[in-house]
Order: sequence, then C-alpha cells, then structure tokens
Amino acid sequence: MNWLDQIKWDDNGLVPVIAQEKDTGDVMMFAWMNREALQKTAELKRAVYFSRSRNRLWFKGEESGHVQTVHDIRIDCDNDVVLLKITQLGHEPGIACHTGRHSCFFQSLQPDGWQAVDPVLKDPETIYK
Repeated sequence: MNWLDQIKWDDNGLVPVIAQEKDTGDVMMFAWMNREALQKTAELKRAVYFSRSRNRLWFKGEESGHVQTVHDIRIDCDNDVVLLKITQLGHEPGIACHTGRHSCFFQSLQPDGWQAVDPVLKDPETIYK
C-alpha cells in the first residue's frame, strides 16, 4: 500500500498539518495539505502546503523567503493529522507567521481577552512584495 493511501483525507482531499520547530518544540503554524503537497514535502524536504484561499499549492516561503526545512514527517494515531518537524529559515529567529512573528500562535487569553504576547520580528510590509 502507498504511504499516502494510509492518510485519512477529509471530504475535500485535505489533511490538517502542524509545523513544529525541531530544536525548540515551538508550534509554528497550522495549515492544510493535499496529496500532492504531502508528496512534494516528502520529496523536497521542504514544507509545501495547500492554500485553500488560493486553491493551489503553496511553497512555504515562496514570497517571504521564510522557508521550512522538513526533518521528519509524522502522523497521529488516527492517521488524520500530520506533524512536520521543521527548521524555520529566512530570519533569526525564524518567522513562520505572516504577521512577522516567530509563530502563528502569538495570542494568549488574558482576563480582558486575547492579547498578542510575542513581538513582531519583522514588519510584514517589508516581507511581502
């Protein structure tokens, strides 16, 4: 059986993906992959996602330069979530979020609501052309 056939794809042919920084354990982002994206990620050792808004493959860093090198690809016990162990490239420390932050998970629930608790490392206006 092909390893891709073991993934439980949703009704749209997608699987949720978590990108986790290999060295720090930081959860960098959440995205989606279709079969082609996962195949290319495995082949290239570079994160390739499926952009639902653009309806096409999205090579992480194609515009920003914030590429994710993939060291390990894992699936959960139900075969319906993919975990990528990555190194985030393109800036020190690595930037995964389109807001210019290290991680997309930069908001924390505080008594008065959601608050950004991680700094912007690079102005998004200078990242995307």
